[in-house]
Amino acid sequence: MKTRSDDLEILLSVVDTGGFTAAAESLDIQVARVSRAVSKVESQLGVTILNRTTRQIELTDEGRKFVNSVRLGLTQLQQAEEDIISGGELPKGRLRIDAASPFVFHQLVPLVQPFNQVYPDIELELTSNEGIVDLLKKKTDIAIRIGALSDSTLYARPLGRSLLYIVASPDYLAKRGFPNKSSDLARHNTIGFSEPKTLNDWPLKGFTGLTPTLIASSGETVRQLTLIGNGIACLSGFMVKKDIAEGRLMPLLEGEKTSLSGREQINAVYYKSSSVAKRISAFIDFIQPKLDL
Repeated sequence: MKTRSDDLEILLSVVDTGGFTAAAESLDIQVARVSRAVSKVESQLGVTILNRTTRQIELTDEGRKFVNSVRLGLTQLQQAEEDIISGGELPKGRLRIDAASPFVFHQLVPLVQPFNQVYPDIELELTSNEGIVDLLKKKTDIAIRIGALSDSTLYARPLGRSLLYIVASPDYLAKRGFPNKSSDLARHNTIGFSEPKTLNDWPLKGFTGLTPTLIASSGETVRQLTLIGNGIACLSGFMVKKDIAEGRLMPLLEGEKTSLSGREQINAVYYKSSSVAKRISAFIDFIQPKLDL
């Protein structure tokens, strides 16, 4: 074998992060070390793997085939090492998980302790972002994504569907009255999202869209604003079903609701070639039946 695995891992990082500087930051090494590793691999193989310009790098045809094979080979090697080291033991190591803050608060946080009891050697690291994160740049193993998926480079495990509810607090409704049809919403205070705008599409027959009177970037902020009587909002069931059951929020316009299946889908996504596959499978298999969507 002409090339070294550590040089190949650096090459993959350059491809995944999109540049030498980004790869160096990701790996916490000097840019010069990254450049030497890539040049060494190309010299040993006698082919150009990356075309460099001042603004970007691009894989050659030979480079694309080589990188795909290297990624698969290194993954199998890493998995073989983990298998022989762990033997029949439970999976161990760090597992980085990202989700929108409401999903973290309402669904993942209650499951952390029971998960740790079953898998004491998996170290969970939870992060929350309201937008879609780049798993490679953020060094994230699993992302929980709500809504339709578009990134075909990721593997997705469906976790279920969470129906949407149009809700308001009893205090707000006592002061402003109940909307009886979707057109009545024009006379009410409505709470929506700053981004993405598609979150302001509510599942109502004949409803053409909403211009909220109050907006926030986080679903949890929208929920809190609704709970204290600022207006009417449309939120996922995984956030508000308990509020509805305990009377803190009241569901509205149930007879006019339609399905926005794209917004209701919830998936766990990760790279197919992940070297932490055992930890990923353990986590998803554990949480899926316990989620209250």
